[in-house]
Amino acid sequence: MSSPLRKLPLAAMALLAALALGACGDSHTRVTTGTYAGESGAQAPYLDVGPLTYEVQLSRELSTFDVEDSAYLQGLTPAQRKLEPGQEWFGVFMQVYNNSSAPHVASDNLTISDTQNNVYTPIVPAPTNAFAYRAGTIVPANGRLPELSTVAANGPTQGVVLLYKIQIVSLDNRPLELKIVDPFNAAETASAELDV
Repeated sequence: MSSPLRKLPLAAMALLAALALGACGDSHTRVTTGTYAGESGAQAPYLDVGPLTYEVQLSRELSTFDVEDSAYLQGLTPAQRKLEPGQEWFGVFMQVYNNSSAPHVASDNLTISDTQNNVYTPIVPAPTNAFAYRAGTIVPANGRLPELSTVAANGPTQGVVLLYKIQIVSLDNRPLELKIVDPFNAAETASAELDV
């Protein structure tokens, strides 16, 4: 005597398997913490803050003497460019996604802190810097930052950069943590450990 399952057509069995697998995990879970791991960005967390999703591509020290890094540091005033003794430039490269059908404003509150509670805010260069993250930028519906046709999107990291002046000692007080706050609801936050 044959079992009822043997009589089911192959397509119906495939459908049952797909439904069973689809029930494993929830694709709508909001992620608000993560750990960046590796220069490829393959393990970078997608952080949900309000209606937008932020993905850290890369974070590292920047050198004013490096050809690539000098492009990221363009548009700084002489006062902004000046580093005090014990300071260095640190860049966080990211992409921001808007998967909704309405435009939304990118966060204006993105800070870095170390384990000794030193907190750093980004330095914003002039609009001549094509790679800079701009707080308050409108991310279009179903769009992203940087926009696909821009220099930043086609650059080595494919992301916009946040520029920070940090104390070199903070590199000894790792992990560094990036915190992102929604511009309209301070209760909506996310954070990620940064790779240095």
